Amino acid sequence: MMKDYPDHHDAELVIKLYELRREPVLREARKAINAWIPKSQEDFMKIMSPDHPDNAAFRQVSGYWDMVFGMARHGVIHPEFLMENSGEGLWFYARVERYVDELRKTRSPRLYLNAQWVAENTDFGKELMPLYRTRIETMLAAK
Repeated sequence: MMKDYPDHHDAELVIKLYELRREPVLREARKAINAWIPKSQEDFMKIMSPDHPDNAAFRQVSGYWDMVFGMARHGVIHPEFLMENSGEGLWFYARVERYVDELRKTRSPRLYLNAQWVAENTDFGKELMPLYRTRIETMLAAK
C-alpha cells in the first residue's frame, strides 16, 4: 500500500541508502559505472560477461539500484521522496533502457522492472528521464 506522504521511516531509509552509497566499494563501483555509456547492445553484453574488468562494479551498481527502486515500487519507501533525493539511479537506467527489451528476452524477463516503474510512475522519473535520454544522445553523438 502506497503512503500518501513520506514519514520519518522514509527519511531514515533515504539516509541509510545514502550511507550505503558512501561505502568505499560501492563508491568505486559507482565511479566506474557512471563513466560507462554503452554504445550498442554488444557493449552492454560485454560488461555483463563475468570476465569483463567492470563486471563486478556493474553488478554491484545494478543490484543496488534494483533493490532501491524495488523498495519504491513495492511501497517500502515513498517513491517521490526517494526520487527527490537521488537521480543517480535513473541516470544508470537511462543508459541501459534502450537495451532492456532484448535483455529481457535473452537474460531475464524481470530485468530492470523496478527501474522502469520508477521512471514511468514517479513525477521525478517522468521529468528527469527525457533530460537524461537527451544527454546520452548528445554524448554518444559527440564520440
